[in-house]
Amino acid sequence: MKLHRAAFAVCLNLAAALALAGAAPAATLGDGEVFSSILVQPVATPSPVRGADGRVHLAYELMVVNPSRMLVTLDGVTALAPGGATLGSMAGDALAKMTTLNGGGKGTTLPPGGSAWVLMDVSLAEGAPLPPELEHRIAIARATPGKDGGAPVPLPADGPIPASASFVGARMRVDPRPAVVVAPPLRGGGWLVFNGCCDAITSHRGAIIAINGVPHVSERFAIDFVQLDAQGRLMTGPADQLASYPFFGVPIHSVAAGTVVNLDDGLPEEIPGKAPANASPSTAGGNFVVIDIGDGRFAFYAHLQPGSLRVKLGDRVAAGDVIGLLGNSGNTTAPHLHFHVMDGREPLAANGLPYAFTSFTGEGVIDEEKSAELFTKSVPAVIDRTRLAGPHANELPLDDMIVRFAE
Repeated sequence: MKLHRAAFAVCLNLAAALALAGAAPAATLGDGEVFSSILVQPVATPSPVRGADGRVHLAYELMVVNPSRMLVTLDGVTALAPGGATLGSMAGDALAKMTTLNGGGKGTTLPPGGSAWVLMDVSLAEGAPLPPELEHRIAIARATPGKDGGAPVPLPADGPIPASASFVGARMRVDPRPAVVVAPPLRGGGWLVFNGCCDAITSHRGAIIAINGVPHVSERFAIDFVQLDAQGRLMTGPADQLASYPFFGVPIHSVAAGTVVNLDDGLPEEIPGKAPANASPSTAGGNFVVIDIGDGRFAFYAHLQPGSLRVKLGDRVAAGDVIGLLGNSGNTTAPHLHFHVMDGREPLAANGLPYAFTSFTGEGVIDEEKSAELFTKSVPAVIDRTRLAGPHANELPLDDMIVRFAE
């Protein structure tokens, strides 16, 4: 009995050491097994969409959790096809740009108990085979937290736990279904694709929301549409006046035939130029309409004008029907149409699905950094009129594009 107790004590001490180090004796590992210190798993199955850049995009997210007592830094994330071919890789600043540390930190170092989201955009050349599944090579570095908030302590070079490691995991299926092709929800030109997909953390791509303990990414492919005038301005007067936005009140059109399955109306217009004081998850979409367009897909139109909805629950609509007017209700700082397609009727408890518009014309791409005052002053955007310009068919317009839809 004493021997058993002693052996049990040794196991406990070993487990404690491993929890601190995030690793285990090499003899207990099989070929290809690496004690990773972190947990990595996908959030939702990706499916392809052809972007306005002519490439096929697989946009998805990886959840990373550090249950150890170590500091663990993500040094690199590489997406792999079956057989090990590299489809895309991020490291350094590029990886930091697409990583969100939960709790508000920056960078790619997860503290003990910390977690993060890594937003992936694997883009394939047109005609390249779509992989049936993906897995990921994750490179990490480990250190011991410094005492009393001091600098991290590197692991000893001759210690049993390597300071750096690489492992392959986070295997996931790829949904081969093509993106649904829908008609545009707006008419005319100058429409700026704001907070769009796919290669930057925006308020949409970074909006991973826990509902009933499950993460959802309903806004993965969402677009906030605002319209620039002939001078490239968003507003023609004070930012806090709805009348300063010439596109306020334009008609919103159904992108496909379907049935109205969810809506809300009666929420007031917010004062533009500032965040709403009483925004909540239940009112985030403001006045909205959800239309079941078939095959498990639902079109979501948000921030409509109060009292402007021209549909009710159960109505059948045709593509092109006007369903309401562009407004500024809900969680919004300026009039716009928020549009996306999702896999459920509840806007937050769903995952975003890719979609493409039947046709549009590219009118250039704004320089977001040089156009920082666009949403606060009546100033023109800085626009590269040559980028992604010209006709597009059956594609998703990408972030910061300006597009023209048929009248």
